Amino acid sequence: MNVLHVIANPRPAETSASKKLAFEFFAALTEKNPDVVVNNVDLYQNKPPYVSAEALNYFWGPVANPAYIPSKAEEAAANFSNNNAQALMDADVLVLTMPVWLNTMPAILKAWFDQVLVPGKMFTFGAEGLLPTHHLRTVVLLVSSDQVYKEGDVRDGLTPALRAIFAYIGVDDLQIAWADGQDSSRHFDSEQRREMAVEAAREIAEDLADLA
Repeated sequence: MNVLHVIANPRPAETSASKKLAFEFFAALTEKNPDVVVNNVDLYQNKPPYVSAEALNYFWGPVANPAYIPSKAEEAAANFSNNNAQALMDADVLVLTMPVWLNTMPAILKAWFDQVLVPGKMFTFGAEGLLPTHHLRTVVLLVSSDQVYKEGDVRDGLTPALRAIFAYIGVDDLQIAWADGQDSSRHFDSEQRREMAVEAAREIAEDLADLA
C-alpha cells in the first residue's frame, strides 16, 4: 500500500496537535503493516504556486481541443504540477495533516489541490464524462482546530469542501480524526479532546493496515 502524506501545517511538531495525530497514525499503521510505503510531502518546504492563466491553459486546453499545443510559458507554468502530481497518482491512500483556519483548509493546501487534481493526470474526459486515472481509494484527514465543531456544524467549511473535491474524482471514502477545542484558554478539556482524536487516528490506521 502506497500512502501519500501531505502536511499543510507550518507549526513544529511539538506545538502542533494535527502533527501529533499524524505521528500516532503512522506509528499504528507501520506497526501493524511494516510493508506500507509512506511518502511525506511538507507543503511549506515545497510550496505550490497559485494557478495562473497559463497553467489553466496547459491543464484544460487539451480538454477543449485535443490538438492543443502548449506554449513555452504554459509549460513553465505547469512545472509544479508536472513534478508533483505523480505522487498523488501513485497513492492508494492520501493522508492530509492540517489545522483549520477560518473554518476551512489552509490556502496552501487548496493551492496544492489546484495543481495536482487536474485533467491529464488524475482524470481524463470520455464520452460519458470524467474518467478517473488514479487508484486513490481513501482520504484520511488528521485535523486540529481551536474551536469546537459539532457534527453537521454550519461553520465547518472543511469537510464539505473536501468531500466535494474528492467526489469529483470518484473518491468517496473520507475518514476523519479531528482534535477540536485545542484552545486551552477557552476549552478546559482540550487535552482530553486531543486524546480522543489520537485514538480515532490509531483506529483508522489499524483498519487501513488490515485492508492493505
